[in-house]
Amino acid sequence: MLVAAAVCPCPPLLVPEVAVGAAPEMDAVRAACTDALGVLAAARPDLLIVVGPAGPGEGGVFPQGGRGSFKGYGVDLDVRLGGGAQGTTAERELPSSLAVGAWLLERTGWADAPVEGLGVEETLAPERCAGRGRELGVRADRVALLVLGDGSACRTVKAPGYLDERAAPYDAAVARALAAADLPALLSLDADLARTLKSSGRVPWQILAGAAEGTDLDGSLLYEDAPYGVGYMVATWS
Repeated sequence: MLVAAAVCPCPPLLVPEVAVGAAPEMDAVRAACTDALGVLAAARPDLLIVVGPAGPGEGGVFPQGGRGSFKGYGVDLDVRLGGGAQGTTAERELPSSLAVGAWLLERTGWADAPVEGLGVEETLAPERCAGRGRELGVRADRVALLVLGDGSACRTVKAPGYLDERAAPYDAAVARALAAADLPALLSLDADLARTLKSSGRVPWQILAGAAEGTDLDGSLLYEDAPYGVGYMVATWS
C-alpha cells in the first residue's frame, strides 16, 4: 500500500546548470524538494515509483537505471533513474519530468529502495488516472511515490501561457488539496481547464489520489509560489 508521497514541480530550471544565472531564484523550491524526499526515505518503502508528465509517445514504464539528459537545454548533463545498472544505447530516454526526478534523487543520494519511473500523458482521463494509481498502490507492501508536475503556467503576463485569471484560483485549489491530502478535490480537477492553463501536474496528482485510496495519510504543504508565472508546489503525504 502507499505509505508516503512527495509532490514536487518538474521544471528543468530546478537543475542549477540549466538555470545558470537564475539558479539562486529556485533555491527555496530545491530545499523544499530535498525535505520532501527526506519524508519518503523516512517511510522505509519497499519500492519508489516516480510519476511525471510525458509528451505524446514518451510515456510508459522506465526501469531503474533509465537514462535522462539535459542536452536539449544546452547542458551536457546526464542522469540515471535511481542509479542502478547502466542501460544500453537502445533504451528509451527519460521524459523531461522523470529526468528532473532522477536529478532530485541523485542530489539527495537516494539509496533507500528500488526505483521505477512512469511517464503519463496529459490526456489521461481522471477516472483512468485513479485506476492507474490504485494499481501502483499495490505494487509492494510499502510503496512510496515521487509525484512530479507543475501548476498553471498562466499566472502573469510573462508566463509561458500569458495571464489567465483562472490560474491563481486553480493553483490555490490544488495547494489546498495537497495540504489536506484531499482525494476527492484532486480527482475533481477539470482536465480541460488544466490543459488550458498548461498545468502538467493534473494527471500525476490524480494518480496519487487513486494510489492513496484506502489509506489514512496526512498532507503537508512545504512550498507554494509562482516564479516565472508558473505555479510550483511541494507537498508530502505520510
